[in-house]
Amino acid sequence: MTPTQWTYLIFGIVIVLALIFDLGLLSKKSTTVSIKKALIQTSFWVGLSLAFFVFVWFEDGADIAISYLSAYLMEWSLSIDNIFVFILIFGFFKVKETSYARVLLIGIMMAIVFRAIFITIGTALIAQFNWILYIFGAFLVYTGVKMFVVDQQDDFKPEENIAYRFMSKYMRISHEEPHGRFTIKKGDKVYFTTLAIVVVMLAVTDIIFALDSIPAVFAISQVPLVIYTSNIFAVLGLRSLFFLLRGAVDKFDYLQQGIAIVLVFIGLKMLAEIIHFRMPVYVSLIVIVSCLGGSILYSVFFQKKGVPEKLEVEENHAKKHSANS
Repeated sequence: MTPTQWTYLIFGIVIVLALIFDLGLLSKKSTTVSIKKALIQTSFWVGLSLAFFVFVWFEDGADIAISYLSAYLMEWSLSIDNIFVFILIFGFFKVKETSYARVLLIGIMMAIVFRAIFITIGTALIAQFNWILYIFGAFLVYTGVKMFVVDQQDDFKPEENIAYRFMSKYMRISHEEPHGRFTIKKGDKVYFTTLAIVVVMLAVTDIIFALDSIPAVFAISQVPLVIYTSNIFAVLGLRSLFFLLRGAVDKFDYLQQGIAIVLVFIGLKMLAEIIHFRMPVYVSLIVIVSCLGGSILYSVFFQKKGVPEKLEVEENHAKKHSANS
């Protein structure tokens, strides 16, 4: 077997064993997840991702390993934006905390399947039409500039989500207390509960975020091994990161600007290849770490003043939804 094939094999084995460990030993149905348990799970997934980085370094070389780490950090940071949107969705539908873990797990597994499909299609298109990379680069620059000046989280309205509108219009929906169920039966008819809507919305939301993150990863590396592994590791760690940060996610006021700068940089780096200008792979890693770390530290020491708590937005959405129901 080639080094790349060995890496794929080890990656598959590690993911299966990690999921068994995470779900079997650290997760139980219909229980709340404490900060301590979330910290253990987050440390587990981050530690596993970094251990895989070391393995790739020795098995496939430094360039592939650094590209993987850069892509993983990019995906991981964008996950924090996902978390606030997830909080809004849970608040809007008044999901009980005991259902959070199971709903997140199913939604994230669906998201992984869709991401794998997108990555496969993107890889095939780039192999056939290399100029698509320049479109990705321009798109990332545009997205980064927009993200820098517009608070995307405040613009998100669960009731306007395409999945929610589609399911509400074409499917039988029950707004009764779901009691942990995804479907309920009334007479001879089966109705989807709000938990089913939430699962679909989580997956659709991640797909929307993937439209930014996957081109960013392609900009860092076009090696399928890097793209698949960095995405899957980052998304699998999203559930534990949600429980760890859900009470503090609104404290990272300037993280969005840090991510925006990274997206602009990566987009420009990709466009620079038109004139055959290439940067060493470690430059991207340094820029990503510096921008993300700097924006988090800046958020900690210089919190915005006079800005309403973002969780109030969640409560307002929930009240509107309750009134409309």
